Amino acid sequence: MALIALAADKGSPGVTTAAVALSAVWPRRVLLAETDPAGGDLVYRSAAAHGGPLNPNTGMLSIAATARRGLVPDQLWDHVQPLSGGLEVLVGLGIAEQAAGLAGLWPTLGHAFSSLADSPNAPADVIADCGRISGDTPAVELFPHAALVLLISRTEPEAIARVRDRAAALATKLHGGPRGAASLATPLIGVVLIADPGDASKIAGQVNDMLVHAQTGARVVGTIAEDPTGADQLAGRKRGRLDKSLLIRSARKVAADIYQQYGAAWAHQAQMNGRPR
Repeated sequence: MALIALAADKGSPGVTTAAVALSAVWPRRVLLAETDPAGGDLVYRSAAAHGGPLNPNTGMLSIAATARRGLVPDQLWDHVQPLSGGLEVLVGLGIAEQAAGLAGLWPTLGHAFSSLADSPNAPADVIADCGRISGDTPAVELFPHAALVLLISRTEPEAIARVRDRAAALATKLHGGPRGAASLATPLIGVVLIADPGDASKIAGQVNDMLVHAQTGARVVGTIAEDPTGADQLAGRKRGRLDKSLLIRSARKVAADIYQQYGAAWAHQAQMNGRPR
């Protein structure tokens, strides 16, 4: 159905945790791609399905050589590794210097990611962890191929101000200017707040009103619980019933809401583009 790109303006609001959590509860088969040019985290925090470590050389690093000869979406699976819980991941770069090997290839990757849902053999949505996008990070070259760009933000006043300004800047870059909240121009720009569950609903409403008033073209699509214990369980640092954690329960609601709000529109747009589901 879609490429969903997750990113943050600056700092460490929890993009990787949000990307993993949403991927873990996504209602269709999904590929989690670590596309942060500064390097990925999963190779350090997650175990492979065989119980050992993930291979840092299989993923974004290995796909660079393939993509220079052209990239058919199904070829992505040749570079994927399953985590211990079964989630399929494209492991990110080890260090920022390796991003030079992907120079000029980001649009090719974006097209392959967005087209994977149409694969006749192994269709899947792609959730891309793009990391921080302040400055001139090349990961923004994925965005024109995305159906939805989700900006992850915490709820401190300075973080909310930054996400407002980043959303407006992205609307100008991707759409030529801000659009109304009801616009179906792609990629849609959404905001996911990492919030205290007790205040989440109230803060989400306030931030959404601010985004609309500022004519950013973005809207709040949901909140993910600020849940350090759940985040540690997700990363394998603590034991416990992860499916009962506030983190996973809130991520499941965000994923379901995204599908309910946008899934039909994306499918319709794909049919209009001659790509029947």
